[in-house]
Amino acid sequence: MTSRRTSDIRAVGRVALLGLAGAALLAAGCAGHKEAIRPEVVWPLPPEKPRVRFVESIRSSTDVEPSVTSGLMSLITGGDAATGFTKPYGLHVDKDGRLYVADTGWRKVLVFDYPNKSFRILGVDGLGVLAQPVGVTTDAQGRVYVTDAAQTRVVVYDAEGNYVSAFGGREHLVKPVGVAVDDERGRVYVVDTKAHQVVVFSEADGEEVARFGHHGPEDGAFNWPTNIEVGPDGNVYVVDMLNFRVEIFNPEGEFLRKFGGVGRGFGQFSKPKGIGVDADGHIYVADAAFNNVQIFDGQGRLLLFFGGMGGGPGQFWMPAGVAVGPDGKVYVADQFNRRVNVYEVIRYPEDERVLAGGG
Repeated sequence: MTSRRTSDIRAVGRVALLGLAGAALLAAGCAGHKEAIRPEVVWPLPPEKPRVRFVESIRSSTDVEPSVTSGLMSLITGGDAATGFTKPYGLHVDKDGRLYVADTGWRKVLVFDYPNKSFRILGVDGLGVLAQPVGVTTDAQGRVYVTDAAQTRVVVYDAEGNYVSAFGGREHLVKPVGVAVDDERGRVYVVDTKAHQVVVFSEADGEEVARFGHHGPEDGAFNWPTNIEVGPDGNVYVVDMLNFRVEIFNPEGEFLRKFGGVGRGFGQFSKPKGIGVDADGHIYVADAAFNNVQIFDGQGRLLLFFGGMGGGPGQFWMPAGVAVGPDGKVYVADQFNRRVNVYEVIRYPEDERVLAGGG
């Protein structure tokens, strides 16, 4: 294990899988995501059982709506061309399978409404206009919350994309980035990266109700935190970027535990960005420097990592946001490749036995 910890985690396509033997090299190739036949890309390689499978790359509005000719699209693009990503960062998939992408290059949120096979853009004009959207999420009512780092506020839209309200502002926030909603407790958690804190607002009226964290290396402190997620257990998971770790808090903001650390070994980080938590409590962390996503269990033990530097199927160039959909698929913002990659996590009957506490 000591030799593994000193291995170069950035080697393209290498896979670490605790509890499963072997490692894998990423299958190379330049096939486009629309091709009918392309090599299957999985981690790890045979004869090991595949645990993660690359599904597709989403690149533009045509991936959900083949013909985009609306007046709104003309306003944004200057014509009827499809809208492609410029610099996708924050991601969220709502309970109905709609994909929300905060694109810091477009300065808008792009919505891929797969259930209705339609596409729209949030933050174009009016009171809800966006300047630098970074984080995005939704609540149980379908309202959309977007952090705007330039305007130091959180903008709220209804399920149809209409402006509802805004909260935060310079009295409460310096540079809001990540955002997550806890519907059960009626809270909205916002990462203020420049203040090195998490600020908690009321879901009902947008009033600040609490905040936790401060600048420092100790437990419960932050050094430029980025993204945040509320897990199925109600705990709050925060990427503490320049402390090179993930910190876990209870819903009241009390520190519980941490994992990670700076380095190039398995389970360590160089530039952690996005985070997602699935229904089983597995934690997905994208590292923009390693160009991969690492998967941990609830105690912070590394299970697997996938990806690698490149522009081929399943590869990354500066990955950022991570989202886990209701079907368990994992979405990763591949910033400099200007796309969102989609992966399937493959489960087996024996996995259910382990999750239930069996041997």
